[in-house]
Amino acid sequence: MFRRKLSALDYHNPAGFNCRDETEFRNFIVWLEDQKIRHYKIEDRGNLRNIHSEDWPKSFEKYMKDVNCPFRIQERQETVDWLLGLAVRLEYGDNADKYKDSTPDGAKNADNTAKNAEPLINLDVNNPDFKAGVMALANLLQIQRHDDYLVMLKAIRILVQERLTQDAIAKASQSKEGLPVALEKHILGFDTGDAVINEAAQILRLLHIEELRELQTKINEAIVAVQAIIADPKTDHRLGKVGR
Repeated sequence: MFRRKLSALDYHNPAGFNCRDETEFRNFIVWLEDQKIRHYKIEDRGNLRNIHSEDWPKSFEKYMKDVNCPFRIQERQETVDWLLGLAVRLEYGDNADKYKDSTPDGAKNADNTAKNAEPLINLDVNNPDFKAGVMALANLLQIQRHDDYLVMLKAIRILVQERLTQDAIAKASQSKEGLPVALEKHILGFDTGDAVINEAAQILRLLHIEELRELQTKINEAIVAVQAIIADPKTDHRLGKVGR
C-alpha cells in the first residue's frame, strides 16, 4: 500500500517493504528522518538512530509528537502512510522547480486511455482519402452505403470485431457436418406425379428455407449493428464527428 510513495522517495525496496518487521521498520524511520524529513538536527537524531535500544519506542513516540503526527504508535500503517505523505510534501518543496512542469503518470495514462477509447475523434471525415478508404472497405465487406462515412466506418468496426476475429474465423473454418433429414416428414404441398421430382422439390424447398434462415440471421445482425451505432451517445451524426 506504500509502494507509490516509497518509489517517489527513491526508497531502495519499495515493493518489498514490510512495516510489521520491527527491525526493518526502525531502519526505515531512521532513513526517512535522515534523508527526507530532517526535522531534527543531526546531533539530535542519536536516540532515533539507536534502533537496538529498549527505549527506541519512546524515542519514536516523541518523534511522532514533534512532527505533529496525529496517529498513535500502535497505529503503525496509518503512521507510516502519514510520514510518507509528509516526506513527499517536503521533497516537493525542496525540488519545486523540478516537478512543477511534470505530468503525473496517472494523468498521462488517463490521457492515453481516453485517446485509445475514441480512436476516431481526430479523424477528418471530409478528407477525400478517408472517404475513399471507407468506401473501399465497405465494398470489400459488402456493407451498405450510407451518406455519413463515419457511420459506415463504425459499422465496419463492428463487423470486424464480431466476424473477423481469430476466434470467429477459426469457428467459421470448421467443417460442419450436416444432420440427416427425413424427407417423408416434410410435406411438399403439391404432387408432380413423379416420385423422383417430388423428392428433388422437397430438397430444394429445404435448401430455400435454410437460405431464408441465414438471411434472417444477417438481417438481425444488421439491426443490432445499426442500433449499436444509434445508441452511442457520443456520436453526433449532424456534426459529422465523435466525442463531446
